[in-house]
Amino acid sequence: MTANWTRVVLAGSWITLMLIYLLGDVLRIFAGHIEPGKLGDRPAPGWMWTLIAAIMLVPIAMILTTLLTPETPLRWLTIGVSIALAIFNLAGMPYKGFFDNLLIVFSLGINTFIIWTAWTWETAET
Repeated sequence: MTANWTRVVLAGSWITLMLIYLLGDVLRIFAGHIEPGKLGDRPAPGWMWTLIAAIMLVPIAMILTTLLTPETPLRWLTIGVSIALAIFNLAGMPYKGFFDNLLIVFSLGINTFIIWTAWTWETAET
């Protein structure tokens, strides 16, 4: 794969990951697994929603970052961010619905693909 094509594949992978996360959120709402204003059984403070928004912005930011960042730092940033998101998702398992656990497993597969693609990237700098 050329360096530019690898960037496109990585950006598409980040989009895929974000859509899996959003699909899980939407299905959780329709399945009745979420009570508005609460995380689990407890009311969530306002700062918690800001933190959640920041975490959800990470894969979105990685789409643009993948297209604009020089190759060498991008490789390590991509690997680090993907590992961090995978750990974050693993820490939350198991979820209430089978569909949610299935989507997390698929997202971990995408994380693995992102890490592998970044790791094996033959950049012009190497």
